[in-house]
Parts: sequence; C-alpha cells; structure tokens
Amino acid sequence: MSTQSSVQPANERAALLIGGLAHEEWAGYEIDSDLLTPADAWRMRLTLSPDADGDFRLPAAVRKGVEAQVRIGGDLVMSGRVDDIRVRVAKRDQSLEILGRDGAATLLDCSAPLVGGRHLSLEEIIARVVRPLGVTSIRIAAAAGVARRREKVTVEPGDTAWDTLVHVAEANGLWPWMDPDGTLVIGGPDYSDATNPPAATLCLAARKTGQAGATNVESMERRESCAEQYSTVTVLGQTHGTEAEGGKHGLKSSATDPDLAAVWPRRKIVTDYEADSVAVCRSRAQKLLADGRLKSFELRAEVRGHRINAPGTRGHGKLWTPGQRVQVIAPRIGLIGTYFLMARTFILSQSEGTMTRLSLREDKVWILEAHPHKRKHRKGKHYAPEVGEEAADE
Repeated sequence: MSTQSSVQPANERAALLIGGLAHEEWAGYEIDSDLLTPADAWRMRLTLSPDADGDFRLPAAVRKGVEAQVRIGGDLVMSGRVDDIRVRVAKRDQSLEILGRDGAATLLDCSAPLVGGRHLSLEEIIARVVRPLGVTSIRIAAAAGVARRREKVTVEPGDTAWDTLVHVAEANGLWPWMDPDGTLVIGGPDYSDATNPPAATLCLAARKTGQAGATNVESMERRESCAEQYSTVTVLGQTHGTEAEGGKHGLKSSATDPDLAAVWPRRKIVTDYEADSVAVCRSRAQKLLADGRLKSFELRAEVRGHRINAPGTRGHGKLWTPGQRVQVIAPRIGLIGTYFLMARTFILSQSEGTMTRLSLREDKVWILEAHPHKRKHRKGKHYAPEVGEEAADE
C-alpha cells in the first residue's frame, strides 16, 4: 500500500466514496476537469495487499456502474459513476485502477429520448432530454430573456443526449457543464471583475530581480499556434422558402482578424446550412474567428498541491476550478495579465507528490453566440415529416 497520502495535508487528500465507504490511500491518480470536454473523469490507482490465501478480493460495493464521489479534503470535486475496474497482477505487486466519469457520461454515451414539442422554454426542452437519463438537478445560469422559447423542437434517432443538449444550448448562446454535485448547468463564462475577479496569481519571477521566492509555479509553458487560426472567416448560408417568402441563397458575411491578416493572410470559407440570414452568417463568422484565436494560445502551468495557496489572494484555500480567472506575472515568457482557467488536472505521483496542471487561455476570448440548429439538411430519404411540416418546409 502506498504511503504517499500519509504525508499529504488532510485538506489535500483525495478520497473516492463508493457504497458508503471511502478510500484515500492512493499510489497515484489523475482527476480531470475541462469546460470544453464533456464528462470530467478520474483515474485512481492503488497497490494491493493479498489476503491470507495470497489472493485479492474486491469489496462487494466496488463494481462497474455504481455511483461514486470524488472528494479532496472536505470539498466535493465530482459526482458520477465507475466506468472501469482494472486489477493487474505481476510478480512483485498487485494493483487496482478505478476509472470513472461525472454525470455527463450518460448524456455523452446514450441516445436522447425521442421527444418533441412546440413553444417550449429552454428549461422544458432540457428537462425532457436529460431527466429520463437520470439527470434531475438542472440550473439555467443565464440572464433573463437570453433563453428563447423554441417554435418547434425535435430529436432525430441516433442523436446522443449530449448532442441535443449542446444544440439547444448553442441556439441560445449558452454551453452545458456539470457542477461537482451533479447539477447540470446551462450558462457561459463570466469575465466580469465585479462577479468573477481573479482568484489567484501565478508568478514566475524574472531572474535578474533575484526574487526567487516570488515564484509559485513548478513550471510554465507558453504555446502558440496558427494551425487552426484564420485571418478571415467567411460563412455562406441559405434559407428555405415559405408560403409568404421565397428561399434565399448566397447569404454571406465575413469576419477578419486584422492582427493576423497583417502578418499572414489565411482565409477560411464555411458553408453553414443553419445560417439563414446575413446576421446569423455574421455572428457565426465572428464565433469561428474567436474559436480559432482561443485554440491559438495556451498557457500551461504546474503548481504544488490542489489548492490556491498564495496568502492574501481572493481564492486562498480554494481548489483550482475551471472558470476561475487568474492573474499571471511571468515576464520571463512575456506574459503579464489576466487569463481564463479552461481546464485543470489534479495529479498524485510517487515522485512528485500532489500537483495540479493548469490550462489557461486568453481572457474574454471564449465567446458563445446564439446559433440556430434546424438540422434540416440531415434528413434522409426515410425521413417522415410531421403533420403540417410539409407546408412549412416548402
């Protein structure tokens, strides 16, 4: 059995709770959370001790599919279910790995219920999609009036619940994620200094200052790439005709990044069958341009422990959590400013002890624009329209 956790502070010990039992003596683990990746995950490993017969028997409560919680100290980090159990036997030792994901895993893996309706609110749509799959706690974190009532909602066979959820959220300029307690949240990033001020400061002191003690990161890496970034994005769209108005083709709008255009003109043309007006084309082009910029920059940092340990900071003692805004003072790599924590991984290893790996992006670059999802272009030859839909689509 690993003794690594015995030297950890109590508020840094990771515990896995299954069937009313908790275990916190781990040889190693990784606990991931990423706002852009559905279904946060954990992977925990411990070295096993044989029983009197030289064999190892799992506790009856530890089996695939059971509910589980991950806690660090007294803080709940994740609620979900066990996905995989792996027992490995070698000449020198035996080990057990337990892998699981949070409540979004069911939505990601399973097909959406075939529901439909008219004049439904965002809350009603989401409830019809996720509650039959066991997600009962839902919170809409959006300003009043942002979520629009949908004229019509349908789910096509084969769509996963997560796909449907993302489509509905994006149509309202929102994004879904899971809170640690298993609550499904539909909202967006908060860049306001008033409501979400920087929770921590990461400092990589300049060598010439001689202030080595000011450095509170183990490593820091700046990554920049233009592989998915474009100077100009043009969106082409169209709209179907109705009884009152004919269809429109050749709808087009562009968005330009002047900084990249001055250095390296890179143009991208996107055909979007759901962009049915010039305004939607323009909004979509701006969103795709911002997505490229978001992917073009990443700041990776590794820090000791799992909590914000800088005294005097607003987040002192709190766990690192995606969605936090972080002040960075790193003149050695040319960065001074505020950045957005997109993802983090809690790590325990025999060599390094407890660490946290942070992934930060440019502040105020991840934007969510309302984008309709009609999905008419996906109808196949066996599609049977609902009564009255033929006229609407003509």
